[in-house]
Amino acid sequence: MTRGMPSLAALLGLVAVAGYQNRDKIGEFLNGTKSSGSGGTSSGGIMDSVKNALGGSSSSSTISGGLGELVDRFSNAGQGETVKSWVGKGPNQSISDTQLEQTLGPDLISRLTEQTGLGREELLRRLSQTLPEAVDHLTPDGRLPAAS
Repeated sequence: MTRGMPSLAALLGLVAVAGYQNRDKIGEFLNGTKSSGSGGTSSGGIMDSVKNALGGSSSSSTISGGLGELVDRFSNAGQGETVKSWVGKGPNQSISDTQLEQTLGPDLISRLTEQTGLGREELLRRLSQTLPEAVDHLTPDGRLPAAS
């Protein structure tokens, strides 16, 4: 098991649970900005819960580390071009639930289902739908953020 796995699990859990409904808020949260009245939702509520779950001020480094681990895992599993399309500028390649499960591996999938309370199929469905866009949002310059 990879030493940095908690960062990857935190990132994937965030995307599966909070990111599924709050993808736009993740970018604001990670950049340290707060929502103004435009969307009606403040940075409180779910984003405070996410921040606490990720360890408060270390959340940006957790996400950065998780992104690096995600790229490594996808590259090592033969999905390098897919993840590069999410990080880079341009259209995002899709990924099937089956490809995602093979890439992440059964141990991480089991861990995520336990941590999120989602069933395996629901977790994979949410991640395959939201992960490409979430990675794209977290890498607006077409590259991984520098680790802090």
